[in-house]
Amino acid sequence: MLDADPLDDLPVRPSSGVRKLALAALALLVAAAMVVRLVPASGVPTQAQAATPTSVAILSGGAASIDPAYHDDSGSANFVSQLYETLTAVDPKLVIRPALAQAWVVSDGGTRVTFTLRNGLTFSDGSPLKASDVVHSWRRLFHSGGFSPLASLIADVKGARDLLSGKTSDPSALGVTAPDDRTVVVDLDRGGGGLPAIVSGSPFAIVPSSSTDAEITTTAGPFVGSGGYTWGGLDGDAIVLKANPHYWAGKPAIDTVRMLTTLGGNSPVDAFVAKTVDITTIARYDANWIAYDRDLGPSLRSDPNLSVTYYGFNAKQGSPFANVKLRQAFAEAVDWRRLAKLDEPGSSVAATSIVPAGIPGAPSGDFLPPYDPAGARQLLADAGFPGGAGLPAIRFTALGGSYDSGILQMLRDNLGVKIEYAAMDFGSYQQVLAANTPDIWTTSWVADYPGSNDFLGVLLESGSTANSGGWSSPAFDTAVQQATAASNAPDALAAYTKALGILRDEAPVVPVSYGTSYSLVRSGLLGASQTGTGIIRLAGLAWDGSL
Repeated sequence: MLDADPLDDLPVRPSSGVRKLALAALALLVAAAMVVRLVPASGVPTQAQAATPTSVAILSGGAASIDPAYHDDSGSANFVSQLYETLTAVDPKLVIRPALAQAWVVSDGGTRVTFTLRNGLTFSDGSPLKASDVVHSWRRLFHSGGFSPLASLIADVKGARDLLSGKTSDPSALGVTAPDDRTVVVDLDRGGGGLPAIVSGSPFAIVPSSSTDAEITTTAGPFVGSGGYTWGGLDGDAIVLKANPHYWAGKPAIDTVRMLTTLGGNSPVDAFVAKTVDITTIARYDANWIAYDRDLGPSLRSDPNLSVTYYGFNAKQGSPFANVKLRQAFAEAVDWRRLAKLDEPGSSVAATSIVPAGIPGAPSGDFLPPYDPAGARQLLADAGFPGGAGLPAIRFTALGGSYDSGILQMLRDNLGVKIEYAAMDFGSYQQVLAANTPDIWTTSWVADYPGSNDFLGVLLESGSTANSGGWSSPAFDTAVQQATAASNAPDALAAYTKALGILRDEAPVVPVSYGTSYSLVRSGLLGASQTGTGIIRLAGLAWDGSL
């Protein structure tokens, strides 16, 4: 899903020199589209509002949507994951664990997955949670208004591709059925061994069958969820979550969670010191000195963030970059491996492929185009534009990310091409990216689940809902299909390696850096580890009994 970072809504200390990643603030900059409307900031909460043994305050940012079928950014996913539960869950070690489903079986050569729900499941209002609710929830991904931005995650489920392509608009065509109240059967076109991991993602959280196709909001009647927490309303600049007494794992130990959407102009570190927040993300430049601080050092956490920042070319028909040689020329004219070093030292990890380091079973090796200015100029000539002659001005649109200036300079120096650069606010950028994709664009993507296909097939397979550049390659599609249908890990690895080689050679996108998450966690607060998808399961939080 699209990455979001609450730090981007806060002031940056002048001495830091830190620059923001492109598209890192998606959830916070879409105020015009927010389902959750917050009152104007009235200052930082007082220490009296800070955590007690029954409450926790977390800097979280806002939410563009709290509906599993409508959201597509990590900020919203953070809320969806607390308010609604999925059949499976990912632990901090990236192991898939049972959640609403107590067990699952893969059969029929990997083309059928059968989930068995726990006995006695209920929603937050005490009403029964049945297998039919699972079927309804997943069908809502293909709602009457279109389909979820993340619906491609289950493209391999029977009927999903017909729904995504518009061949049918009937969600009942989706191969998900409920033969009884505790059994969910999923039929797939190809290997379903990865499905239990995929459906741990927030789009597959379960809502009541009474929910319509319309987007769920907090103002359309009493809130009914399936997660560890329920909607508790707004309190100044905080979204309040209340423990769900009907949660399948028992009522969470923390009764009240205050999700702060702003710190009123203060820095996260200052707010943590003042005990305004108990968990807060911090920037790398703060983590560097905090690691050596006697008082704050023990509170510093570092978690792998399975995310990648990448740049893409508009490969749609009619675009200059539909020409593969032109994409190759631009890709080889930029020293992508140096770009991460242009940011504040140590703040970025240079990427070697579109699949982040840390994804289980990901191919190893360097899958970036070579940096070859001379070769790039020859490719430009081969594309029909020697020295840039005849090439129209290239439209490069982004959010003012830290790598943009370096890319611009290298393209101009090495190719002599004319580039029209524009930095936009997210609301405008999102519309442009969807309706009038720029020639060169950028985004950050964080894992929906710990699997290579979330960064390959979901992002770049032909017709995928997340394929912003419109690139299509039958060879790539076949490699991804072979990987997802593989019956063993070596075959899957070989197919994914082939897919990455095709990406390197055809250059529809080029990755730049991977993310690492740094945070401060209050002493005595247990269970605050992230999952790698950047989400903490709040239902697992607890204050140490010694407090």
